[in-house]
Formats: sequence, structure tokens, C-alpha cells
Amino acid sequence: MKLATFSVNNGADELGVIQGERVISLSRAAPMFPSTMTGLIARWAELERDARSILKEQEFAHDLRAVHLKAPIPRPGKIMAIGLNYADHVKETGAETPKDQVWFCKQPTAVNGPFDPIQIPKASPMVDWEAEMVVIIGKGGRHIAKDRARDHVFGYCCGNDVSVRDWQKRTSQWIIGKGFDTHAPFGPWITTADEVGDPHTLGIKCVVNGETRQSSNTSNLVFRVEDQLALLSQAMTLEPGDLIYTGTPGGVGMAMNPQLWLKPGDTVRVEIEKLGAIEAVCVAEK
Repeated sequence: MKLATFSVNNGADELGVIQGERVISLSRAAPMFPSTMTGLIARWAELERDARSILKEQEFAHDLRAVHLKAPIPRPGKIMAIGLNYADHVKETGAETPKDQVWFCKQPTAVNGPFDPIQIPKASPMVDWEAEMVVIIGKGGRHIAKDRARDHVFGYCCGNDVSVRDWQKRTSQWIIGKGFDTHAPFGPWITTADEVGDPHTLGIKCVVNGETRQSSNTSNLVFRVEDQLALLSQAMTLEPGDLIYTGTPGGVGMAMNPQLWLKPGDTVRVEIEKLGAIEAVCVAEK
């Protein structure tokens, strides 16, 4: 299934199921369901059957073009992101392939809708793109075994780990440079894990102003999804609705000669096979 958070005519957020070119409102068809995506994910085992039956509904369907798709989870509890996780990206940065996973976090205030504008901040013009597959945690847990890790995945999204490079490089800790407002767009919806199958077979690319800048496949991840969840859960309890940005392939602006940054008016699009696409126009911070 493809599950979305959306609004109609600037109304309240609703949960919906994407079916072709329409979205069916779960919030209206099943008002007894949780009102948030995190709540729905937490109770998915008991509600999935009812949610699938709603696909037949006509009364609560909207044309997909007539709704505003929001970030599927507007306020995740955690947003963890791994760095240097595609070999070609490691090479273009001049770094060595890490023996240990390199982690940082993005802030919940960085969350942005899949088609909402990305800010070029007053603080810096050095804003870069990073196409990433995003994992949505379903069943939470601590000390998750690697061979059971994918049982804890609810689904997957497209994401853009937007990065302010000079702020990122000021210290060994990347958190501020990766956490500016609007710099964690993801969506356009959550594609459930059963519909994706193996997440390590998906084409991924980033297109800026119609020009392909990144093109790879998730088969090229250095540390796979199960590696990531097994390691993270040794340190922290993963909870329903947490986000995991799984790394970006080569082709970022920082590695170009001369370096190239996003600027107001640019359009940046992330496409991932089976997961759809997100696209944003860059705007100057007011």
C-alpha cells in the first residue's frame, strides 16, 4: 500500500491511501482509526485488513492533483541519517570507505513536504542535494538482530538529505549543517515494505533543473538496511515512525569542479524506483 498525509483546501491533515491517481481518505472512511500516521503505524498489525478494505471506497476519494501532500510523518520522533554509504560518494569526497557506520541526526523541524519549497538560508548559499531512500520504522525495538531487522521496517520513501556544506564542515559533528529548516523533505507517501520487496534493488536518482546529477542503485549501499537497524538499535530504542536516511550516491554538488550549489529558483527532484518522486523549488529564506 501507499499511505499519505494530505490536506484539502488548506483543511486539517488527513491520512489517505494512494490508489492510482486518487487518494482515499482513511480519516473520513474510518474515523475510528488513529489520527496520525505514527499512530496508524503503531497499530498497523490490527488495522491493516480494515485499511485495505477501504480501497473500494468511492465516497471519500479525491483526485490526487487536488490535494496537498504533506510529509507522511509531520513530526518524527527521530531522524537518523548515515554518511558515506555509497562507494562512489565516498570516492568523490576523498574519504576512505568507513569500517564503522557514520551517523548523524536531522532535526524534526527540518521535515518538509514532498513538494514544498526548500529554503536557501540566510546563513549560507552552500546548499547541496543528496538523494536518499528513507526507511520508516514499523515495529520498534532495541538490540534488533540483523537477520530480523527488516521485520521492523514499515515502509520506504524518497528523501533529500539537503546539506549546508560550510556549516557541516565547520566541526566534526554534522548535525547543524544537516538540520536547517525544510532540509529533510521526504515522501511523497510511504510505500509499505511488502510492496517494495528487497530494498536493495531500486534505481535512485536526483535531477536538478532537468539535469541528472545522481544516478545509482540501492544495491550499492555499503551498509545495508539490516546493518543500519541492527547497529542503531544497540544504542537506542527504535520506535514506530522513526526515519532512517540510508545514504546518498555520488554526484553531489560539493564534489563538482567547480562546486555547484542549489540557488533560489532551482528545481530539485528525487526519484526512486517503486517509491515515486519528490520535487521542490528552492526559495530564499525570508
